[in-house]
Amino acid sequence: MDSKRDKDQDADFEKITAVLLKSRTGEFDLESILFLKLRGLGVHDLGCIGECVNLERLDLSGNNITNLAPLVSLRLLSVLNLSANRISSLEPLRSCDSLQNLNVAGNVISSIESLHCLQSLRKLENIRFKDNTYNYTNPVCRNASYRTSVLEMFPSIKVLDGERVVGRGSDLYQLCKDIDDTIKAGLYKNGQLIEHPDCKPWVDDSYWEIKRSNNAIIEEAYKQFNDVLHECRLLNNRATHVISQTERSMSLKKQPKQYTI
Repeated sequence: MDSKRDKDQDADFEKITAVLLKSRTGEFDLESILFLKLRGLGVHDLGCIGECVNLERLDLSGNNITNLAPLVSLRLLSVLNLSANRISSLEPLRSCDSLQNLNVAGNVISSIESLHCLQSLRKLENIRFKDNTYNYTNPVCRNASYRTSVLEMFPSIKVLDGERVVGRGSDLYQLCKDIDDTIKAGLYKNGQLIEHPDCKPWVDDSYWEIKRSNNAIIEEAYKQFNDVLHECRLLNNRATHVISQTERSMSLKKQPKQYTI
């Protein structure tokens, strides 16, 4: 009996429904939902998500989504995470005018041409087609001219695949990358690593370890605080609803009975 109930619950998650959205957010009006996280639920049908017309941040990563058509109506959406799905076409995102941050790493986008639909998104600043941290990528990333072509198509973007391309720190990042590539090229001859037994390291092994800065600690604490605050808001919405229902039920019980003579 329990296994059947679990199976039914899993089936509900295959398609996004109003019941799922309300239970996840605590909102009773889909138009009131501003932030939504539906990560790793096995969703393949976006269902009624298009009714959340005021949605600003949406995380649908780690699902089985192939069709983005229901997202057409989300014109206020600014942050969208679609990583680790089965998406091959981004065409429906053409109408998401407010989109600034888009993550589609770990999908099946195969050609540079399929990215043309995003060129009309003037606010787009951060695009990710691959993520080395999770080993996510797309077939288009294997194209030899991938990076150059994307930067030409989107001259106003600031970050591509997690690497800053313009703005503060971009020049230093590129310089370090060029130096690193040059050093690596000099370490090999005919595809074989050249050994230098007399060479000694310039610095200790621990010299290059990244030390967590105070800013990073503050940012992490701020993120955790926002998550807790979001949970509190959900609990408050649910509590308000329960109190309202209880008060309504009690008022009905207190009504005096009327008899007709």
